[in-house]
Amino acid sequence: MSATREEHPEDLRVLEAFADHLQLERGRSEHTVRAYRREAADLLAHLREVERIDLAGIDIMALRSWLSARAETGASPSTLARSAAAARTFCTWLAASGRTPHDVGSRLRAPQRGRHLPTVLSAQQAGHLLDDTEHPEPSGRVQPREHSGHSERGEATETPETADPTERALALRDAAVLELLYSSGLRVSELVALDRRGIDRDRGTVRVRGKGDKERVVPVGRPALAAIALWEQEGRPVLAAGPGRSGEALFLGARGARLGDRAVRTIVDRSARAAGIDKRISPHTLRHSAATHLVEGGADLRSVQDFLGHSSLQTTQIYTHVSAERLRRTVEQAHPRA
Repeated sequence: MSATREEHPEDLRVLEAFADHLQLERGRSEHTVRAYRREAADLLAHLREVERIDLAGIDIMALRSWLSARAETGASPSTLARSAAAARTFCTWLAASGRTPHDVGSRLRAPQRGRHLPTVLSAQQAGHLLDDTEHPEPSGRVQPREHSGHSERGEATETPETADPTERALALRDAAVLELLYSSGLRVSELVALDRRGIDRDRGTVRVRGKGDKERVVPVGRPALAAIALWEQEGRPVLAAGPGRSGEALFLGARGARLGDRAVRTIVDRSARAAGIDKRISPHTLRHSAATHLVEGGADLRSVQDFLGHSSLQTTQIYTHVSAERLRRTVEQAHPRA
């Protein structure tokens, strides 16, 4: 844990109080106090830098997002188990001390020791997710789909039959977001940080800055490029006219500011339900799915490693296990003597 991740005064006060609680009230060892404080600091940094929320907004999805991010760095199952235990203790203390209204950590479970396979969509499910998203025709009306009746901020929206320019712009944006997440396997933090100049339409690539401030160039598929072009031409100008300061951000929220992580999660969740996908998925599910489908299609692991921006090939190897597990389940279901 670097010192810069504990510089926020509010976080520092919370961490010191938590450490005192562990040592003075719980009688934990110095080693445990130091380890749990380090995990809590990492969680607070994730909330502030990735989730962009404060303690009042912490929920189980944010905790799982943090644990997933820890796993992606190559953390071992035992390390993840310790992280989950520290987070549960921290969240219990936060609620008991009145810093949060509820103990949201009680439902957090670490991956089982041993091989942990990520949730992925089948190629057919991914196709349904993308094809069933609203894809407005140029200068035309929005194609109908199931709507919850609320915008990304929970406000009432118009139905597709009475869609106004803002509703259509949001539909164009959602289609482009989903296409790019799946096409290029981006992390949600990488996607929302993209500026318009990050897309190279001539070469069909996107330049992103990932973990550890590492930059990589990733291919973008033709459907994603087409969706982004339509969003930039006809959707983005509508939202950019809002009160928010859009700057050069590629994707915008309904008020015209840069699109946030939580809004992307809402887009994915809402679109999955509309497509009839019965499993709970996140933006990271699309990243896992893209990598798995590459491996299943014959891509070598080194290429997939570069595609995802993994620092270790060991992290990428999980997708060979995913493919093997999917094949095993298929054989068990279809083979007469399985």
